[in-house]
Amino acid sequence: MTKSFKIELPKISSDLNKATFQDIYDEEEPFLTNSSITSTAIYDEEIDKLVLSKVTFKNVRLINASFSKIDMTDVVFENCDLSNTSFIGGMIHRVTFNDCKLMGVNLSEASLGNVSFKNCMINMADFVDARLKQVIFDHSSLQSANYYKCKFSKVMFDHCDIDGVDFTQTTLKGIDISTCTFDRINVDLGNLDGFIVSPEQAIGFSMLLGLKVKG
Repeated sequence: MTKSFKIELPKISSDLNKATFQDIYDEEEPFLTNSSITSTAIYDEEIDKLVLSKVTFKNVRLINASFSKIDMTDVVFENCDLSNTSFIGGMIHRVTFNDCKLMGVNLSEASLGNVSFKNCMINMADFVDARLKQVIFDHSSLQSANYYKCKFSKVMFDHCDIDGVDFTQTTLKGIDISTCTFDRINVDLGNLDGFIVSPEQAIGFSMLLGLKVKG
């Protein structure tokens, strides 16, 4: 069983102002707070150093957008499509993604803390050089996601599809994938110390080590 731990949830008031993405441009700096954005579509938007605080997004499509070095704190995404959106170098703290599509999302060099992904499609996502602390991937698809050279601290993969995931150059001590499904993942043999797998998965890893398992 995957070892559980608690994360801090977004701290958001129930009394939010209805907003549109255009409201971001009404400030001297790209900033939005205490707001709710629903049922809208935004394509090919590009904003650097955007700050979002205490904001909810519901039924929103942000397609092929670029938000480099975004600062997100206390933000909720629900039933949103963020496919191919870039959050390179972002600071993402107390953020939840529920029932979202994040195909090809780019979180390279980002810092994620107290973040959860539940029932999400995160295939081909890029987490290269990212720092993940207290992050939960719950019942989500992560096929071919790239975690090259990541730093993990209290990261949970619970009942996820991780087929084709790349964990090379990432220390996996304490990471539990025993409830996950995959045919193939990429790992470094030197980084498997303390990696937690199911008995069935252990057979596959033993083959990587050149062992022959007799029935």
